[in-house]
Amino acid sequence: MKFSQETMNVLKNFSQINQGIIFKKGDVVSTISPQKNILAEATIKESLPMDFGIYDLPNLISVLSLSNESPEIVFQEKQLVITGNNGRSTITFRYTDTGMIVGPPDKKLTVPPAIVSFDLTEVDLEWVLRCAGVLQQPNVSIESDGKKVYVTTFDSTNDDSHTQKLTIADGNGETYKFVLRTENIKLLPADYKVEATKGIITFSAKNSALKYWIATEKTKE
Repeated sequence: MKFSQETMNVLKNFSQINQGIIFKKGDVVSTISPQKNILAEATIKESLPMDFGIYDLPNLISVLSLSNESPEIVFQEKQLVITGNNGRSTITFRYTDTGMIVGPPDKKLTVPPAIVSFDLTEVDLEWVLRCAGVLQQPNVSIESDGKKVYVTTFDSTNDDSHTQKLTIADGNGETYKFVLRTENIKLLPADYKVEATKGIITFSAKNSALKYWIATEKTKE
């Protein structure tokens, strides 16, 4: 088996959420942050033949990226056998006991009905994250004054800090504010459907089977 570039991109992204990963048999790959406040799931082109754990996913990605070619991967009982360098190099990469890795629950996450739903383009997502980085803002919120829906960047601990407010959609008369930590927004570049409700915000890629669930932060009333 060879991993496609799309699968490699997913794995690189997931390695930013959790350095360890539990692969499951089939074509669905998922991960959860050690703090259990970020959950991500993707359907990949390949179908994995078995369950296994990898303790250091960034290291595996580095091994798979050693040469310009996509290496051949064979799944054995206790290890991956990776053949590259024009078939002349063989690397054995050991599995890890899945009990040593923080993995997603087997039960599907149940999310309450969305209070607000809107489309977030890749361009707007990039803008929000760039603003948060340049202005050194640790928080991103989805909020509404009833008239408009905004994605803002700010510092929830400092009322005198810089802010950025991006108008996203028309409001429905309701007022609300859902706050995320900027560092938790570890999304692959894409257009997303965003659904926000108390406690969690869901980001579903528009053109692929890629999904993130990010827990909101507690804020002062």
